[in-house]
Amino acid sequence: MNKKQLAIMVILVGSMVSLYSCEKLSPEAPAEDEILDGPVAGLTHSQNAQFLQGDNAFNARIFTESSGLGSVFVASSCGSCHAGDGKGHPFTTLTRFGQVDSSGNQFLHLGGPQLQNRALPGYTPEQIPAGATFTRITPPGTTGLGFLELVSDADIMGLSDPNDANGDGISGVPNWINIPAYVQPPTNAIQQNGKYIGRFGKKAGVFNLLQQIANAYNQDMGITSIYEPHDVYTYQEIDPEVSTQEVLNVVFYVQTLKAPIQRNQQDATVNFGRQLFSNVDCDKCHTPTLTTGTSTVDALSNKTIHPYTDLLLHDVGGGLDDGYTEGNAKTYEWKTPALWGLGLSPKSQGGQFFLMHDGRATSIEGAILMHGGEALNSKTKYQNLSASEKSALLKFLNSL
Repeated sequence: MNKKQLAIMVILVGSMVSLYSCEKLSPEAPAEDEILDGPVAGLTHSQNAQFLQGDNAFNARIFTESSGLGSVFVASSCGSCHAGDGKGHPFTTLTRFGQVDSSGNQFLHLGGPQLQNRALPGYTPEQIPAGATFTRITPPGTTGLGFLELVSDADIMGLSDPNDANGDGISGVPNWINIPAYVQPPTNAIQQNGKYIGRFGKKAGVFNLLQQIANAYNQDMGITSIYEPHDVYTYQEIDPEVSTQEVLNVVFYVQTLKAPIQRNQQDATVNFGRQLFSNVDCDKCHTPTLTTGTSTVDALSNKTIHPYTDLLLHDVGGGLDDGYTEGNAKTYEWKTPALWGLGLSPKSQGGQFFLMHDGRATSIEGAILMHGGEALNSKTKYQNLSASEKSALLKFLNSL
């Protein structure tokens, strides 16, 4: 072997060693059931392309004064409130104010319904007006929402029991809301006195994901669109500060985020906890299984899903009555939150839980013990479980 051949061999061996070393040092990709973000399986090539465009707009687009931010606002990007598409943190918790009953918000002319607590230089952040009741709202996780959007109104109505006809103490009801003119309800939507069933937000005060996203651009970032054209500082209608296509890309992104995947599904203790969840009647509100209707996105159509929600409002007791509401919801009524993704919440919440509508519960058990009203019976049944049974039930909830 001559010197040139020897040199080449040394280089090749060195490269192999380097590649091997890098491979050993590179972290393994997390398992699919350990992360919340990512598209639903089965999207077409063009749908995946739109998903990526929406992902970029949601997570990488940071608004500044020159691109329309403010003049008053809460956040400068979508992703800053929904890290990794998970729940928000106390630092990103929002404040809503100004409505105490179904007669509507009486403080819209004073900045309601949302407090913009930050401002560009030269502007003054909003303050809660005198006499206005308010509540704190922790940003929810964004995964699986496209499936929930496709649960039919008929199925939601089928789960409601406003007069507790079956005598189980549970009387969930839809939140009947007015919808903005730009929202086009599907042909199978149910109306009641000109109102429609809301399903998004802590009190189900939002009809669909287009309304949710357009409202978030406007109320969270002070960004106008063709859907929500009024500036939150001057209340005047101004030109759109974000393109219609970008809004629609973000809507598509949120619609096609995968549903959270339960972990440890074969674990005996987890499955025992699942049975206990039913035994103590938690599943009377946190309905384990729903189905979706037909969608233009085949990957979302006619799917069986396991979100653990009935999308209905329930009286959860005076301890959670914040004196503020949306739509027809009472101040002590809250929509049953979906539990899928629950165990992964700390990944976006700084390593610990901040649960309930405002993050006041710092553990799953703490959240259970804050339930009252219609959930009082379930809470009592949970308290009467043995220590090992409580542990199993909590392990199940952590697996979601």
